[in-house]
Amino acid sequence: MRTRSFLLAALSSLVLAACAAGPDYVAPLPPSPQATGGFVSAEAGIVTPSPLPADWWRLYDDPVLDTLVEDALRANTDLRQASGRIARARAALRGARADRLPRAGLSASPAYVRSSAVEAPGADDREGFVLDAGIDVSYEVDLFGRIGRGVEAAAADVDTAQADADAVRVIVVADTTRAYADVASTAARIAVARQIVTLLDDSLRITRLRHDSGLESGLAVARIEALRDQRAADIPALEAQRRAALFALATLTGRAPADLPPIAGERSIALEIAAPLPVGDGAAMLARRPDIRAAERRLAANTARIGVATADLYPRITLGGSVGSTATSLGDLLSGGALNFLVGPLIDWAFPNREPVRARIDAAAADADIALAAFDGTVLTALQEAEIALSNYARALDRRASLRQATAAAGRAAAITRARQREGIVNSLELLDAERTLAEASAALVAQDAEVSGAQIDLFRSLGGGWSGSG
Repeated sequence: MRTRSFLLAALSSLVLAACAAGPDYVAPLPPSPQATGGFVSAEAGIVTPSPLPADWWRLYDDPVLDTLVEDALRANTDLRQASGRIARARAALRGARADRLPRAGLSASPAYVRSSAVEAPGADDREGFVLDAGIDVSYEVDLFGRIGRGVEAAAADVDTAQADADAVRVIVVADTTRAYADVASTAARIAVARQIVTLLDDSLRITRLRHDSGLESGLAVARIEALRDQRAADIPALEAQRRAALFALATLTGRAPADLPPIAGERSIALEIAAPLPVGDGAAMLARRPDIRAAERRLAANTARIGVATADLYPRITLGGSVGSTATSLGDLLSGGALNFLVGPLIDWAFPNREPVRARIDAAAADADIALAAFDGTVLTALQEAEIALSNYARALDRRASLRQATAAAGRAAAITRARQREGIVNSLELLDAERTLAEASAALVAQDAEVSGAQIDLFRSLGGGWSGSG
């Protein structure tokens, strides 16, 4: 009686322990209260707290860009790899869930045997065929949550793979938009460079006429000619940059460079959204960024694996049974005369040496600590990237405003200088200085347009836009 009471008490303690096989997962909070507030560097007139649309690239209102992004999301090789990782994680989840179901197996083993004289004393024939066949059924009772925690970890792995795929989508959309913007920006820079060369050609022609009339020196002609050739030399380099951007765009959309449609390179105006950009707030950004979701899901998976390891401290109980038959011929096997069966539980318990199990528990706990630190770091990095992107965008706009004023002033000065040169009031060296100033200001302004375009795309990327959550 005392033995039965002891066994009941031991079983009760095991059941209670089963309820606490590993820690229950609790989603972490942001590292700081300020993480869910507004952005520090947000400035009036530049951004708005309106929610960022998932398809932010449509704010550019460019059908060609819309088509290219759709092509990239459908055919990009990085996204195809991410889809494969999702499929692999889902297969692992199906396998983990299948552990909850009973298992059955068929076995059959024909053999030619010879029995020894001890096993079959007095027998005339100790050799012959023996057929063994049976059905085995087993079911693991998940009393301590090993299987349940395994399913929990596998489900979190699927979520992680989906979040990683969403992160790839963010990158692919941003890179595709940037490549398209680079094509357009370099085309605009080429156009400005050619305009500058045309203006310098006019100045060179006038200076040569004045030289032929004895009004200008050969030095003036040579210096204007040198400036013209320097600006002309910028064009091949810009054309090479444009072709590189086209090649990148083709690769991102899953095409060979020669297969990119010509319409992809027709835009020659910098890609830009003139209106204030919708950026939302810190809380929306943290919830939206797929890398943060992936880090949180990795933490959930590693926490669940602590439970998987902890369950090995307790017995693994499997209910099983088998039905079989042994006969010397197929007819005897089917007759049922040699039927045997076995029903009973199987208890597997690593005892008393539990150090290997405790080592696995400690390793799983360390993995969870690493995942938590990675989550905190991902959140802080996300906030940093968003603030830097906002600040860079604001400063890019400020610099462009100054360059616009400088270019306008340089244009007026060059026009006045040309008119005065035609009147013979100034010489060609003064015109050269004015033309050089205008050329540098114009080139800097169109280059800054490209910087503004890139800063906008960097901002959208830092905010985590570009995925729909479809997985």
